[in-house]
Formats: sequence, C-alpha cells, structure tokens
Amino acid sequence: MNALQDLLDRIERRRAVVGIAGLGYVGLPLALRFAEEGFRVIGFDIDPDKVERLNRGESYIEHISSEAVARAVGAGLQATTDFSQAAEADALILCVPTPLDRYRNPDLSFVLDTMDALLPHMHAGQLVSLESTTWPGTTEEKLKPRIEARGLKVGEDVFLVYSPEREDPGNPKFTTRNIPKVCGGVTEACLKAGVALYGQVVDEVVPVSSTQAAELTKLLENIHRAVNIGLVNEMKIVADRMGIDILEVIRAAATKPFGFTPYWPGPGLGGHCIPIDPFYLTWKAREYGVHTRFIELAGEINSSMPDYVVNKVILALNGVEKPVKGSHILVLGIAYKKNVDDMRESPSVELMLKLSQLGAEIAYSDPHIPVFPKIRKCHFDLSSVELTPETLAAYDCVLLATDHDRFDYDMIGRHARLIVDTRGRFPAGGKVVRA
Repeated sequence: MNALQDLLDRIERRRAVVGIAGLGYVGLPLALRFAEEGFRVIGFDIDPDKVERLNRGESYIEHISSEAVARAVGAGLQATTDFSQAAEADALILCVPTPLDRYRNPDLSFVLDTMDALLPHMHAGQLVSLESTTWPGTTEEKLKPRIEARGLKVGEDVFLVYSPEREDPGNPKFTTRNIPKVCGGVTEACLKAGVALYGQVVDEVVPVSSTQAAELTKLLENIHRAVNIGLVNEMKIVADRMGIDILEVIRAAATKPFGFTPYWPGPGLGGHCIPIDPFYLTWKAREYGVHTRFIELAGEINSSMPDYVVNKVILALNGVEKPVKGSHILVLGIAYKKNVDDMRESPSVELMLKLSQLGAEIAYSDPHIPVFPKIRKCHFDLSSVELTPETLAAYDCVLLATDHDRFDYDMIGRHARLIVDTRGRFPAGGKVVRA
C-alpha cells in the first residue's frame, strides 16, 4: 500500500493520530472536535501552563467549557511541550499566530519556528496542514522546501495543504463543525488527504485548486470586512458632522432585501484577523508591482478610529468644563468584541494608552476579563471595577468601548455623569456623546 492510501485508510478508520501545534482560539476547538470524533489527539504548545491546565481538564478560554476539555482528555487528548511526539502523528496541523512586526510587515516566525521544531520528527506518510492566515505562496515557498530538505517528497511521501481557520469566538451559532472548511493542496494527492482528514470533523469541506487560492480566500474574507468597516467608519464621521444618526441610517438601509449588507462602526478594529490580514496581502502585492490603494485606505481609516474617539472624549469633558488631564475615566469593555475574553489587537487598549498619555486616570470594567493581562503592547496594573451606582457616579467620564451583553445599560445610563458611546447602546443627547 502506498503512503497516500495508507494515510487515507487510517483517517477513514479513525486510527490516525492528529497533532495540533498551537492550542489557542483556533487550535483548541479543533483539537476538541477531533477528539469528539474518536481521534487520538496530541496538542503541542510552548506554554507549559496551558499544557498543564489542559491535561487537568481545565479550559483557559471563556467560551470553551472545562467540561468539554475534560471530555476530550478522557477521549485521548494529550497536551505536551515535547515536539518530539510529532513522530507519533499521522497529521500535523499548524494553528499558530501570524502577527505583524513593528514595521507592519508579515511576521512568520511562529509558523517557521513551529515547522522547524516538528521537522526532525517527521516521516513519510504524514499530512501537514497550515491554518494560520498568511500571504499567498507561503505554504509552497516556505514550508515545502523545508520538508523536502528532509528528504521527504511532497505529494508522494508527505502531503501538504493549506486550510485557513474560520472561527467566530463567542458566536454559538457557528462552530468548528458547521463552518465550511476551505482546503487547497500542493498536489492532487495532497488535496485528497486534506479533504479526507477535515471531512471527518467538518460538515462541508470546500476544495480549491491550490494552496495559493486557499491562502487568498482567507485574506479576501477578512479584507472584505475591513474595507466595509472602513467605509462605515468614514460614513460615521460624515454623518456626525451633519448631525445625522449613522445607526438609524444603517438600520434603514438594511431593510433593502438585496444589494446591501449592514456593517457597524466602532472605536477601531480588533481581533487576530481584520486589523492584520490586509497587510499580508499589501506586502505580497508589492512583489508583483501592485499598490493596493483601496485596501490601504481602509486600513488608514480604521487605524484612525481610536484618535477620533479620544478627541470625542476630550470634547465631551470640555463640555462639562473638565480637562482630560486628571480626569477619572472608566472604560467599559476591553475585549476586542462583545461577550468574549479575547483581547488580541483590542482597540480598547489603544484608547486606554492614548488617554493615560494625556494624563487621564484610567480604570476599566469587563465582566469577561477580571484582571488586565500581560500583553505585548502594554500592561496596566488594573483589575476590573465592579459596576454599581456609586462607582459609576465617581468617574468623570464612562467610555463604552466594547458593548458586552452583561453590562446593565439602564444602570449605567442612570448613574454615569458623562457617557462617550462608541457602540450606539445609548440614545444620543444630554450626557451621552456618540463617538
């Protein structure tokens, strides 16, 4: 039996061992899904705390329950920092971050370091899948040569695919199982192996003609959102100058049953995809002599939103004869989106930084994040403030940055002295300033 047929047989019989490198918001749900379907799963991570907690059956991601982790551990999920165990895996799936460096260029160090850690333990008959968002060509230009330098022929000995992650943390409507999975292979044999593997745990696998097509698919999905959010953020500024409620306009436009999709303005972009992914394409496009002006303009608009909000705070405080310096400001919500504990690229952090640099005394309240975590951008030695009528009244300004459903908006509206609202949860006017 050749390497491909043997691998397909092991997958179909669910005897294949699945290794997942990176046990964060993408890798952990995928690991649980494979374990749920009866696969033995080895989870690799460089964070020993994550590994220990998983092996105890504990979750460190709010929307994933410890019960679900414990069930997966009972079904055979094992987490480890020992990458030599990759030798036991039939499939190796990379779910590691792809951030930007300080020059806003793609940083593939996590992908390449992970691949280099796995390579000494790879052997014929394995499938390798990259899920991390990246520029078109990464899989074939960066991973394929590394694998073949080990003497393993891609498409014959080892099967290499790109299958972009699609996660919407905190949205119970969409799960790893029911979100269609795009997959592109270096060769037809690679694609066949990738489709077979993901077909065991995902309701619909969408094959495409190449890894490059799959890589660009992921970028298009998120650039589509980034551009439309940039448009509506610019419309927000125009409407504000005209004295028009942009939220009323969006709701009215959304009644059109064709040709319009509503997007909502906010204080800036957050999360691991939308603020970052467009720059992966603009960087790669320069290699082909293409200047992606439309995408970059949307990025400029979205990146300017925290400054727009800070200016609104300054004007709101001026309106009650208070300087921003020395004012006590309570930021509501520091996660990048509502109802999650994910702070990656959160615009709330940018707002806190900018206001503190102007001399404001900053505090925050977030029911999903009890203590401000250590993140690369900065660190505030703060814990979440409990919202009561007394605490709300003690602040000069309350800045609604992330509109979690667990906030008591009626209480906030009654007792806050001044509200700057970036999410449209309060009627404009009086002590409420829209930003």
